[in-house]
Amino acid sequence: MTHRAADTFTLVADIGGTNTRVALAEGPALLTDTVRKYRNAEYSDLETVIARFISDENGVDCKGACVALAGPVRDGAGSLTNLDWTIDEATLARATQASDVALLNDLQAQGHAVGHLQDGAFRTLVEGPEVEATASKLVIGVGTGFNIAPVFETPAGRFVPAAEAGHANLPVRNEQELALARHFEAAHGFPAVEDMLSGRGVERLYQFLSAEAGEPAKKTAAEIMQAMEAGTDPLAEQAAAFFVRMLGTVAGNLALIHLPFGGVHFVGGVARAFSAHCERLHFVDAFRDKGRFSGFMEQFAVYVIEDDFAALTGCARYLAAR
Repeated sequence: MTHRAADTFTLVADIGGTNTRVALAEGPALLTDTVRKYRNAEYSDLETVIARFISDENGVDCKGACVALAGPVRDGAGSLTNLDWTIDEATLARATQASDVALLNDLQAQGHAVGHLQDGAFRTLVEGPEVEATASKLVIGVGTGFNIAPVFETPAGRFVPAAEAGHANLPVRNEQELALARHFEAAHGFPAVEDMLSGRGVERLYQFLSAEAGEPAKKTAAEIMQAMEAGTDPLAEQAAAFFVRMLGTVAGNLALIHLPFGGVHFVGGVARAFSAHCERLHFVDAFRDKGRFSGFMEQFAVYVIEDDFAALTGCARYLAAR
């Protein structure tokens, strides 16, 4: 087993709802050969995950640690939205014995990674004009949940403020979207963006459309995608088209709010799964459908990041830069 020099590396981690990825970084560079994935259900908290990773890395002594988590972070503490773990910087310092520690929202970490990923880490969904590398950007995460992170370049360095955009209310533009909002509200309460634009949102769209058709049915998100791609279920195709149309509308709204002339960057498993179908399902039409500002929307390129380790890279770069 490799013995690593003490007080040289930083520990970086990305905590999702199901798995936690942990790795080492040297300065801003992620050491991809050290990435390990742990199932959260097998551990009681982050401390036990970190203890396992340090053991797996022959007791590595790290000088710093940065953790990205899928939930709000404030004043050095955070709770995961879809996992019953609460984390703070004091706990992280104790678990790693590191002197320099930080917590980030997972989308903030993705924001710190944008522009620093290897070639081939992203694909273009919507073309846009050439812009300066310092132009503002926007990261939109669509996976287990939904959130965003604006990315600004400032004289003091990169600034990536936190957000909880997935919990804003779902926009309604037509009768069908109004019926969907009422359908969800009757069963679950407040209809938020994340309730529809996420993995479980795909499933809810399918249930809604099947109920409207008079034949209530349920399928998992994976089953819906498989049926849509195979052409074996018209409702799956309708649910996918509905999802992409709403995603385009919401992403377009966010682009107008943040003006990311450096591009909109989608991340997350659901975003990647739908990216192959965005053109056919008219994502760009919904994205740019902003009345007299429709032409203005042509200034925003849209990409999908396909690097599973992007949040780890963002953690490494954040800690190295501060």
